[in-house]
Amino acid sequence: MKRRIVIIDYEVGNHQSVINALEALHYDFLVSCKAADILAADAFILPGVGAFHEAMRNLKSRGLISLLGHEVLEKRKPILGICVGMQVLAGSSTEDGFHQGLGWIPGKVVKLQETRSRKVPHVGWSDLEIVKPGPLFRGMRERANFYFDHSYNFECGREFVAANCRDDSMITAAVQKDHIFGLQFHPEKSQIAGLKVLRNYLQFARDYNARRAVPADV
Repeated sequence: MKRRIVIIDYEVGNHQSVINALEALHYDFLVSCKAADILAADAFILPGVGAFHEAMRNLKSRGLISLLGHEVLEKRKPILGICVGMQVLAGSSTEDGFHQGLGWIPGKVVKLQETRSRKVPHVGWSDLEIVKPGPLFRGMRERANFYFDHSYNFECGREFVAANCRDDSMITAAVQKDHIFGLQFHPEKSQIAGLKVLRNYLQFARDYNARRAVPADV
């Protein structure tokens, strides 16, 4: 039986590039915000571009905060947030005022500060310093690089950091808490390395769900 991946459609994401990536990987997926599709899903991808508060407003207006919260936190279905989709996993953001996030990974989203070596927004290709090789970065070559486009950074405890930017360790590139993942970079725009990260997430979701489906007394 094919595993169903749902790309959450809440009108703040460039879904087409994610769609193209999953089609290239030959995975079964659906783009939807309908409750029936989310309840039937095995795992989620939450893309996002634009402002944090707009993303949270759209999730709330579509009834997705409580619905996804039940599926991810209670039923423990895997989710991968991308760019703003990663940032809303945090507890709060100071973008255009103070705004509450989902709070699924402890942390806050704050404005990047411009320095001599860092321009804001941070746009372009950066190498990663991988902190947790698995599962997202399993088999990844050293100094693999990915495409970024952001002005805000997810600040969180070290236990939740999966990767930083090698050229600026203050930039959180990826986060993880159990089955909840976030990527600040755009894997769907990061060519072969990005496709590998997406494949690793989808492989994790398949294996994770398969383990959970085994009865406890087996």
